[in-house]
Amino acid sequence: MQDIIKSARKLIDKYNSGEPIKIMEVCGSHTMAISRYGLRQILPENIKLISGPGCPVCVTAQNEIDAVISLAGQGITIATFGDLIRVPGNNSSLQEERAKGKDVKVFYSPLDALEYAEANPSKEVVFIGIGFETTIPSVALTIKEAYTKKIKNYSVYCLHKTMPKALEALVINGSDIQGFLLPGHVSAITGSTIYNFLVDKYKIGGVVSGFEASDILMSVVMILKNLEDPKIEIQYKRVVREEGNTDAQKLIEEVFEDSDAEWRGLGMIEGSGLKIREKYSEYDAEKKFNIKKPNSGTEIKGCRCGDVLKGIITPKQCPLFGKACTPLNPVGPCMVSSEGSCAAYYKYGE
Repeated sequence: MQDIIKSARKLIDKYNSGEPIKIMEVCGSHTMAISRYGLRQILPENIKLISGPGCPVCVTAQNEIDAVISLAGQGITIATFGDLIRVPGNNSSLQEERAKGKDVKVFYSPLDALEYAEANPSKEVVFIGIGFETTIPSVALTIKEAYTKKIKNYSVYCLHKTMPKALEALVINGSDIQGFLLPGHVSAITGSTIYNFLVDKYKIGGVVSGFEASDILMSVVMILKNLEDPKIEIQYKRVVREEGNTDAQKLIEEVFEDSDAEWRGLGMIEGSGLKIREKYSEYDAEKKFNIKKPNSGTEIKGCRCGDVLKGIITPKQCPLFGKACTPLNPVGPCMVSSEGSCAAYYKYGE
């Protein structure tokens, strides 16, 4: 590890202009890796790694969280990933609703949720579809399988979001970012060409990075090297190709279509979400159960997760961090999720 750090620092020093440089990572796994390896402390003071909207649970809007919690009270089996269960709503959480006797189940895969629905035909099972392009194909597969097998008691509440439009929103809103550490898992599905607009329209480069310390440090070197002539490059070539996973892309395209989506901190972003196509509408929980979201903007008082996700502040600059808000008593999703910035800062003592 020390040899890796020394080699990387030589290259970073070689390409470091000395001017303030902000590089944003937009992947929760990168956020955790950067904190775990102490990479912010390794870099020169003028180079800042800041966390962006890379945590799926964290970017889910507060009114969407409240809608999910409300759904749990309708005699429906809520199927969800583990992180979501502890995210506080304005009045409750899925964890609290389960403690009251509501049927809330945690699954590691949406396919497990579909199997559960098939084995329990008397129960209405709603899978809460959150996350980026990494998890979207598996959710699409459950909808297609349910359609093929005519499983009528399974549906998906689609809260999925896609990354490119969010990156553009950050740039447009004056985030002063000089480069992006682009998400490795997402890019394994999408490929790297979806980020070309950053260079073409905004002259900002980025590197699709792996998750080891050496991956991230080398990606920083690549960004610094190309500051004057920005590029989109792939450091994580052992997993990511320029064209991505075309089979997964076709599956997503078959089941979903683009829609507007609301992001915590970023607000409504046109074309940044997905909705289920009309062919599969009987598996759209929003239509099936007439789900109504509360008014947007109903953030939890004092929580600054939205500003953390935009890179405006670090977690430590939130007045609740480590005091009213801890992993055992989280106020906002950035402290709940295993990929959340606040959880990373708290766990690794940054």
